[in-house]
Amino acid sequence: MKIVTQEDLEKHQAATFRGAVEGIATGLAISLPGSWLLHKRVPFYRTLPIQLKALGVILVVGPCYAIQAERRGVQYDMSTWKGAGKDLLDEEEYAEQKRWESLSTNEKIGDWAFKHQYSVISGSWAASMGLAAAIIMKDRNQTTSQKIVQARMWAQGLTIGVLIAAGILTHKARSEAAAHRPVDHSWSQIIEDQQREKKRIAAASR
Repeated sequence: MKIVTQEDLEKHQAATFRGAVEGIATGLAISLPGSWLLHKRVPFYRTLPIQLKALGVILVVGPCYAIQAERRGVQYDMSTWKGAGKDLLDEEEYAEQKRWESLSTNEKIGDWAFKHQYSVISGSWAASMGLAAAIIMKDRNQTTSQKIVQARMWAQGLTIGVLIAAGILTHKARSEAAAHRPVDHSWSQIIEDQQREKKRIAAASR
């Protein structure tokens, strides 16, 4: 078992902080130009209060910040594993690669959607909302307040639709994962590997 030291904690915190900065920078690089483009080309967007525009930026920056911070933290954790622990991670990665290669195209789509379900839900919702907003804003026969009400109704309907579609898409993968949930023997396997290594060293030193 790896003993976590204060230095490890500080390095993990530094890696997480670096990921947070990268995520915020990426989110701002996407949201600010997007907001500027909407302000230039969409008259309705120019009429929105600054609070709503700031909320739009936050809704992009927030997930980017959280995902990248966690990703960097996990990467650092994996880089500290050595010996039997690293061998186990390598074996699991190889087994996952072989499993992925054995899947059909439809199974790969379902497996990917299951692993990235939150990204699929948020991305589908954002794309659907953008398309709906573009269609609604072109209607010159409605007032601004009517367009806002209609956009809200579209948002509610699209949210429910995306959730239902995501549930259907990932139901099979969830069922298979529950039916074939592996028992975690990682620690016992690491101990066995370490014991075999000790015996090999002892035999070689005789």
